[in-house]
Amino acid sequence: MKTKTILFLLLGFCLGLAAFVQASGDMVSIVSPADGKIIRLDVAPGDKVYSGDTLAIVKADDGTTIILKAGVSGTIASIDVGSYEKVKKDAQVGSISTAAIIAEQPVAGEAQELPGIGALVGNLFRTTGVYGVIDGQFSKDWTVGIGRILMICVGLTLLYLGIFKQFEPLLLIPIGYGAILANIPLAGIAEPGGILYYIYDVGIVTGIFPLLIFMGVGALTDFGPMIANPKTILLGGAAQIGIFVTLLGALLLSDLVPGINFSLRDAASIGIIGGADGPTAIFLSSQLSPRLLGSIAIAAYSYMALVPIIQPPIMKWLTSEEERRIKMVQLRHVSKLEKMILPLLVLGICVFLLPTAAPLIGMFMLGNLAKECGVIDRLSDVIKGALMYTVTIFLGLGVGSKLSADKFLNLETLGILALGMIAFAIGTAGGVLMAKAMNRLSKTPVNPLIGAAGVSAVPMAARVVNKVGLEANPQNHLIMHAMGANVSGVIGSAVAAGVLLALL
Repeated sequence: MKTKTILFLLLGFCLGLAAFVQASGDMVSIVSPADGKIIRLDVAPGDKVYSGDTLAIVKADDGTTIILKAGVSGTIASIDVGSYEKVKKDAQVGSISTAAIIAEQPVAGEAQELPGIGALVGNLFRTTGVYGVIDGQFSKDWTVGIGRILMICVGLTLLYLGIFKQFEPLLLIPIGYGAILANIPLAGIAEPGGILYYIYDVGIVTGIFPLLIFMGVGALTDFGPMIANPKTILLGGAAQIGIFVTLLGALLLSDLVPGINFSLRDAASIGIIGGADGPTAIFLSSQLSPRLLGSIAIAAYSYMALVPIIQPPIMKWLTSEEERRIKMVQLRHVSKLEKMILPLLVLGICVFLLPTAAPLIGMFMLGNLAKECGVIDRLSDVIKGALMYTVTIFLGLGVGSKLSADKFLNLETLGILALGMIAFAIGTAGGVLMAKAMNRLSKTPVNPLIGAAGVSAVPMAARVVNKVGLEANPQNHLIMHAMGANVSGVIGSAVAAGVLLALL
């Protein structure tokens, strides 16, 4: 009997102790995972949090954005830092009092007296963009002060280039407008809960938008010139050399320049700019280096738009007047059956040799098959029309949302712009040099200019090649030959992206 009584009392004591521990809760420290700066605090002392809730965002000194999320549920006991304060690795940011059960009770707001006119005017002023810029400049960080104004100017510049200079207007206009929206003080349009945040999260982080764009490009592409002259496939491959050279250049730049810290995945994302293929650059960057997506997308589309300015000097420097006058043999007729077989053949090769490129190659070839089979014209029209242009709007806005001042205004952005130019120039030069070699080894004449179309800027690069060829010989129409190299470049850049995804 005594034994039972003792066991009963012991059990009661253990239950009481467990209830006390549960009620009091354990303290869990919130620590910074790296040296950097707190750029946003989403909680305050007394707030209830659940496992998975965002607590704060840290921008590490190497440029990486780190999201701190709660691993337990409970109440915020303390916050030891403020927004835009610097923190050291493993420094305590705050603490959470854990709890197995969180009880939330709505509290009715207490009646307050109407503030005076001066207080009302002051409260109204604190909701204006002017106050947001001033407060950000003097109380937080220059990137949320004058930096926002600078990035709004960048957005206006992109609008100007798209509207008045017609440089890739379908993308530069929504990207520029997205940049303006993302930098409006206090609006939070690109922050969690804002429309641009969800557009980016749903369409770009997942990779859906670039793939849908690729499908639309496939529906607009004619592989006839490439099938008629398969040698142009080599030109599309040679022009991708800029990708891998620039990858090494990005790593070298990180070693030589303080303040630039590109990882291997960052370098691969920067290198793909050399392919001059915007959707591929966005897709690869979203997978390997999301933090650099805005800068890489702007560089890729800017250099695509500047093809008529960048390529001709390189083409003329690497070729002689005599070489630019070379007339090529007219291409043979390509049957409809050949055009239908090609997308399936390319997809089959991708399945067996490089499955990591299947998302890009697969969607590209689906669009092309829809165009060439001739039995689903309505679907083909939607793919290359309404669907592609609708997605283009959201893709541009999503990319523009990453052009916020705190992400864009840094030394790494300048490095990306410089490396992107180098990548594009090397890609153009690689294609031209390969065409020169083919001209010497081939029985039929090959105009070296068509090698410049090996980059993926369809169809701008092919048009530039034709224009430079006509300047040397008014009777020399190279557009169809250049298109063969151009569409080969699209496949080449997708393959290069697949290789980088497989390796990294």
